[in-house]
This record gives sequence, C-alpha cells and structure tokens, in this order.
Amino acid sequence: MKGRIFVSCMMIFLFCQPLYALTGREIMEKSDALPEPDTALSKILMRIHKGDAVEEKELVLQMKRYADDEDKAMIAFIRPTQIKLLTHSHKAADDDQWLRLSSGKIKRIASSSRGKPFVNSHFYYEDLTSVDIDDYDYQLLGEGKAVGEDCYQVQAIKKVGEKVYDKVVFYPRKSDFFVVRIDFYKDGEFHKFLENYEVKTIDGILTPYKVKMELVDGNGYTELELKELKYNEAIDDAKFNKEALR
Repeated sequence: MKGRIFVSCMMIFLFCQPLYALTGREIMEKSDALPEPDTALSKILMRIHKGDAVEEKELVLQMKRYADDEDKAMIAFIRPTQIKLLTHSHKAADDDQWLRLSSGKIKRIASSSRGKPFVNSHFYYEDLTSVDIDDYDYQLLGEGKAVGEDCYQVQAIKKVGEKVYDKVVFYPRKSDFFVVRIDFYKDGEFHKFLENYEVKTIDGILTPYKVKMELVDGNGYTELELKELKYNEAIDDAKFNKEALR
C-alpha cells in the first residue's frame, strides 16, 4: 500500500511539474503564439496628461501582416494635426520608420531618435515598433499581480539591434499568457510602465480597449482609447508605401 501511495504522489508531482517549470522564454512563446489578425483598422483617441493639462488627439491605425513574418503599420492623425507615421517591421533587424510632419515634410526616424517622444506623448518611437521574440534574452523573475490579474514576471533584454531600454519586464496573465503590463527600465532605473485594460475577445483575438503609458517620476501619462475596430478586412498594400505619407 505504501508503495502505491508513493507512486501516486510521484505521478501527481510529474504531471504538475510543468506548471511550475516554465522558463521565461517558454512563457513568452505562449504569449507570442496567441492569435493575431492579418489586418487591423482602428480609430483611437489619445489623451496626453501633463500636469493639469490634457491634450486630445485622434488617429487611425492600419496594420497588415505579411507571409515573411513581418508587418507594416500606418498611423494617421485626423485631428488636430495631419501627422503620419509609417513603420515597416523586420525580423532580426531594426524596424524602418518615416514621419510626415504637419508641414508635409517627410523624414526618416534614425535609430538614435527611437527614445524620443512621439507627438509629445509618453510613447517613444521605439514603443511603436514590433517586438520579435528572438531579439531578446528572457529570465523568469517570479509571479505577481498586474492590473488586478495573477501574472508571471518575465525580464527581457534586447540582444539584436539598437537598445533604447536597458531591460523590460513583461507581465503575461497566468490564465492565458496575454501581456497586461510592461515595465521599462532606462539608464539603470525604472522609467515608465504600460498597462492594458478592458481586454475583450474580438473575432478570437484578445484586444485591450484602453492602454495607459505612465512615467514613474510623476510627469504624466498618455491614454489610448479604442473607438472603432475591424479585423481581417482587405487593406491595399499601397496604404503602406512611403508615397502614402504624402
């Protein structure tokens, strides 16, 4: 009888072990494997909070994924400015970004400028580029709470391309591996954090309807609120050419 009990306990241990033995890389692989759309078309309200002032901007975001595991995105502001940002994402290389100013002038965003604020917000150009899972080394730090959810804490240090942040810490939910918070470290210090709220399943895709990027020094935050959304509708490739910036 004692032998059977011992064997039963060993079986329980073996079957439960994978739940506790996931590495940081394995957790992020599960997060990376969550369903994503082939295309997305959305209208977003941006609110920039600095002190007592709140600046509102409205933008349209179009995104399209390609068979070579790369994607392209166009951000076009519809008020109060006519600024546009085009991003071409690349696997195992820095993304390309071009900015159209309100004056109509088009300039390429240099790698050295990726750490600068985008349209006076708390998002940097780096935050608007893609995240390739293979560009980072991962370490599981433990578990914790984020936006009221039980999460893993996974540290990521970029090993490919230009580095704006010393490291980032992802908080994937334990329930489904969707990332609900990201901590950003810069110049050796905790710099800012992003949180995803009101996460809904739209056409099988987990989608946050509110996003907040906040500086830890108290110098404000930027909110993004999703107003309209369409997934997997045809979008012409011409929408993502540099000519579309004009």
